[in-house]
Formats: sequence, structure tokens, C-alpha cells
Amino acid sequence: MEFNLEGQVNKSEEVYNLNNKPPFWETVLLGFQHMLAMFVGIITPPLIVCGVVGFNAIETSFIVSMTLIVSGITTYLQCTKLGPIGSGLLGVQGTSFTFVPMAIAAGSAGGLPLILGMSLVGSTVEMIVSRFIKQVKKYFPPVVSGTVVMMIGLSLMEVGITDFAGGQGVQNFGSPQNLMLGFFVLIIIILCNRFGTGVIKAGAIAIGITAGYIVSIFLGLINFGPIAEAGWFTIPIPLKYGIAFDWNHLLPFVLAYLVTSIETVGDLTAIANISGEPIEGELHAKRLSGGLLADACGSALAAIFNSLPNSTFSQNTGVIQITKVGSRVVGVAVAGFLVLLGLLPKFGAIISVMPASVLGGATVALFGMVATSGMKIAVKDGLTDRKLFILAIALSFGLGVTMKPEVVAQLPQWLSALASSGVAVGALFAFMLNLILPKNNTN
Repeated sequence: MEFNLEGQVNKSEEVYNLNNKPPFWETVLLGFQHMLAMFVGIITPPLIVCGVVGFNAIETSFIVSMTLIVSGITTYLQCTKLGPIGSGLLGVQGTSFTFVPMAIAAGSAGGLPLILGMSLVGSTVEMIVSRFIKQVKKYFPPVVSGTVVMMIGLSLMEVGITDFAGGQGVQNFGSPQNLMLGFFVLIIIILCNRFGTGVIKAGAIAIGITAGYIVSIFLGLINFGPIAEAGWFTIPIPLKYGIAFDWNHLLPFVLAYLVTSIETVGDLTAIANISGEPIEGELHAKRLSGGLLADACGSALAAIFNSLPNSTFSQNTGVIQITKVGSRVVGVAVAGFLVLLGLLPKFGAIISVMPASVLGGATVALFGMVATSGMKIAVKDGLTDRKLFILAIALSFGLGVTMKPEVVAQLPQWLSALASSGVAVGALFAFMLNLILPKNNTN
């Protein structure tokens, strides 16, 4: 991908920009690969939380289905807009990992009803922030938003390389078979992306993952049991488990929503930049406002339909950068896939049994793309000594707590959970240093 002197993507290099409509089957393929890239990330948080609250397999399956359906609905709102709700960019939504520590604490105290109640009340924070984005946008220049995007990509690399080697906790972690399978998928993606044309180039990720899945079947790595056990249809039931409220858990959820607001600003800025759209000015501010409101409304909807808060998915930003496809129509296809998988658990199970190494072969590249996209944003107006200092300090502390979260383990639990987020810490340092350090034309 080529960038011009202002750091914007050259539109001539794009396969499909924001307002283009790819052919139907190509749109299906592009939406399918976005879904593949995010599927495991969406279902993992509800699986963790369901384990904490003691749900059985049937209840857990219902929560996972609700999570997929709400993610699909929120993705549709984000991409197409409904009044002031949505950015109109190819921003794919999914369940946010940021809320997992808070959800575990609330779930241990009051079960799923308390998690849902705190999520619903907390979503109003992001709704309020979205209405004042013009006022706060000046505090998030490219060096700050770019640092946030870089930290998102860098913090996800551990997840990508862990999957590449076989997944967390597996006995054969790092085995030659796992590594070869991951490299096989990665090589297929590289070949399709760099030497393919048309749908082959645009669908490189889906082709690579599908090829890896097929090879896994022949290697005997697919367990078909969960597919046979999964149900055929799920009926959405709002407030099935009720909601509860506890003042003691309000502040952690409020802070978590502030953190995801920062992440969403970073993600949408990266998506706009990759798609050749402006990342400053009135239009971008309006998109950020609508994007944050879509986040907040999606999280409120998630609480009503028994699932965790939503946020933009950073790995899908990497998909956009690799494929050079920023069409919002693709977002509609992603939304359709997510809702379909939620309504038809049997098909979702087919994806869920995919070996981690297959997904890792794709995500290890996607997360790197997110990080480099952040770097492009940060140096948009040139790399000065001031920017270097801000980046150096913010990345040092952000990556530091990501690698060694025990550094903040002695802090109060709610503060420790937030301070162990590399994205939150990196964003805070970049924000504060940008305010404190003097600006001039020479450094």
C-alpha cells in the first residue's frame, strides 16, 4: 500500500473505497474473511464470563449466540448509520476484551444480571462522550491517536503469535506441526495478496484460512463433536436473566467505557486513513461522534440481549489494510454473517473448531498491519523530536505493562485491571505528554 506525503492512502491504490459496491459474490467473500478474522475474538469473552458465573453448556451456547447477533446488528449500525448513530466507515464491531476483568468481578459478586446491569448503565458514559467529540478532538492529534492505534496492534501481537503456535494452554504449543500450519496459512495469504488479482487479491485472508482449515481436516486436527452437539436455531430473548445494579462496580465500568472510547477513536481514525478518507476536520469529527454513539448503543443493546459490551475490532482494521477494501457494503456482509451464525449455532460451531494455528497464520500479519497503520498516523505531519519523545515514553509504558502486568498488581483491583491495559496506559501517557510538552516548529 502506498501513502502520499500527507500520510493518506493513495486512492488509486484502493481496490474498493468507502462508497464503492463490489460484485455480490466478491462482497460475500470479503465479508466472510472479516468474520473469520474476528470470530474467535467475539466468542472468547462470553465463554470466559459464562465460566465465572457457572453457566452450563446450553446456557453458554445461548449467550454466545446472543453475542454474535448483537455484534452483527451493531456492525450494521456502524457501517450504514441510523440518524446520528454510526460512523459510515467499515468499522466492524464485536465483544470487547476491555470489559472482561470488570465483568469477572461483577459476575463473582452478583452473577450475569449484575454484569448486564452495570454494562447498561455504563454505556451512557460513552453516549455522553460521543456528543462532545468536537470539543475533545483537539486533545487527540495524530500523534496521540496514532499512538493508541500502534498500542492496539502491538498489544494484540501476543495473541496472534500464541495462536500461531497452537493456542493458549494446548499441550503441543509451539510444535513443528502447529508452526508449519501457521506458516502455510501465512504464505497462502502473502502469495494471494502480492501476486493475485481481483477477488484473489482481495480475498487473500479468507482463502488462506480456508486452505488451512482443509489441510487441518486431512491432518485430523478438527474435532467434529461440537458441530454435532450444536443446536440448529436460537431465538433471541431480551432480558432473559434480568439486570441488577451495585454502586461498588460503577466506577470500573465507567473507566472501561472511557478506555474503549479511546480505542474506538483510534480504530476509526486508522480505518479512515487506510480508506483514503480525512482524519481531521469536520467530517472526521462527525464520523467519530457517530462511531462512539454506535459503540454505546450497541453496548446497551448487548446488555438487553444478555451479552457483553461492544467495541470496534482492531484485527479487522488489519484486514482492511491488507485487502485495500474500505467499502461499507462489506460491513453489511459482515453483519449478515454474524447474525446468521448467531441464529444458526450449528454453522457457528464449524468455525469454532478451527485450529488456533490456522487463525494465527492470519492474525499475526493483521495485528502487525494495525501497528504500522498507527505509525503512519502518528508521523502524518513529519517525525519531530517532540513526537519521538511522546512515542518513546507512551510505547515504553504501554508495552511494559502489557509484558509485565504484575507491575500494577498491588494497586486496587479496579485500578489494576485498567492499568494492566497497555492501550489505556499508552494512551494516557501520549495524552498527558501532548498537553505538557511545548510545541514549536523545530522540534
